[in-house]
Amino acid sequence: MPENFKFQMPISKILIANRGEIALRIMRSAKEMGIKTVAVFSEADRNALHVRYADEAICIGPAPSNQSYLVGEKIIDACKITGADAIHPGYGFLSENAAFAKKVADAGLILIGPSPEAMEIMGNKLSAKAAALKYQIPMVPGTEEAITNVNEAKERAVEVGFPILIKAAAGGGGKGMRIVESVDDFEEQMDLAVSEATSAFGDGAVFIERYVTSPRHIEIQVLGDHYGNIVHLFERECSVQRRHQKVVEEAPSSVLTPEIRAKMGKCAVDVARSVNYTGAGTVEFILDENHDFFFLEMNTRLQVEHPVTEFITGVDLVKEQIKIAEGKPLSFNQDDLKINGHAIELRVYAEDPSHNFLPDIGILKTYKTPKGNGVRVDDGFEQGMEIPIYYDPMIAKLITYGKDREEAISRMVRAIAEYEITGIETTLAFGNFVMQHEAFKSGNFDTHFVSKYFRPDGLNEINEDEAMIAAIVAAKFFKKDVFKKAPEQAPSQSSNWRKNRLKY
Repeated sequence: MPENFKFQMPISKILIANRGEIALRIMRSAKEMGIKTVAVFSEADRNALHVRYADEAICIGPAPSNQSYLVGEKIIDACKITGADAIHPGYGFLSENAAFAKKVADAGLILIGPSPEAMEIMGNKLSAKAAALKYQIPMVPGTEEAITNVNEAKERAVEVGFPILIKAAAGGGGKGMRIVESVDDFEEQMDLAVSEATSAFGDGAVFIERYVTSPRHIEIQVLGDHYGNIVHLFERECSVQRRHQKVVEEAPSSVLTPEIRAKMGKCAVDVARSVNYTGAGTVEFILDENHDFFFLEMNTRLQVEHPVTEFITGVDLVKEQIKIAEGKPLSFNQDDLKINGHAIELRVYAEDPSHNFLPDIGILKTYKTPKGNGVRVDDGFEQGMEIPIYYDPMIAKLITYGKDREEAISRMVRAIAEYEITGIETTLAFGNFVMQHEAFKSGNFDTHFVSKYFRPDGLNEINEDEAMIAAIVAAKFFKKDVFKKAPEQAPSQSSNWRKNRLKY
């Protein structure tokens, strides 16, 4: 146990420094633990579900996040006003901000997350690689430090071999990332990457890696306590992405053998151990066509896709985060953890897949979530609410669970069909496309799934075909029954299948 760690008394009140579905998800686990919750909200979220669900709520500023959710001083002041003794940052916003984590500690509050030092090291891809190298973690061939001299960088790129990837050291989400196919394009692409990284992160440092042409994105969930105990909770496959951001995730991966899984799990634990990691974190890898894996980065927070891990392990990750923050040791070890069944998550975004996933805003005129066995919906909206323009356009996370991958997929198809949303465009139709595509069903896909298989106009063709089938079926029924006397009160013959397919 670190010398500077002080045993914490049980947490009595948590302020959730976030909004929407993740704020609600954290509050529900806290409520089950008998812990009071405090919601913070911007003026745009005054009527949000997380505000109504919390025991207390306090407004922290105008709608723009840089005037509300991203202002650490306002979050800490809200703790002082409400008497909250801990902060859960969720994901996004301040969740990986080392400076904020330091301010929380200085204010005598508990941050439900890792130390500021761990955040700082893992928040920069170059320092993260340096930490991981202490344990000989496999790395994609490239540079281990920031590149500043273009000519030297060119020489190294030639040694690594084209195509290569130029990446921003300080960020992610595809920003500051450039694929370079030949040495002739290197200088121009490096200038663009540096410019974009500077604009997005205030840090123009970039490095280069060999570009893996058919990568799969595999991440390992880890948990660490203050006593040196670190475990992994197996992997999540996150290869279906658009604009380098995940849309579909599943656990476990359909391609990992038990041997590869064990090796990746050990590497993930070692990466966490390199920074004395505490709390929940995720170590990300890329897997190439030969099933060789390489360290990518570590996210020092709860991931959006954590529910699929909860389904296959039976572990409530938020409760574990809270217990660790209270100073409790992990109550289980690696041998206690087993994979049971299969889970898939679809991020339901307010986006139009037929127009390059362009974000959409508007009113949820209809909003009815699917129900039934093996279906979970984490959301922060209800019918009649408006999707605000100021924040991430995710409406909900739709998660299905089955005894195996086939059942999880079939349940996802059924759940998508039952999900009713009108008033805005969503990624539901895209999710249905993915679930029923042979590449996904067979497990033979990579991060290029969208560019390889998805045609935006294909969604319209699918809808037109289904509308035609529905019209033919209706015509047959009409022809058969046209001369029959209709009952005085005929039950509704509207088809949920038609209704849900045509609304996209």
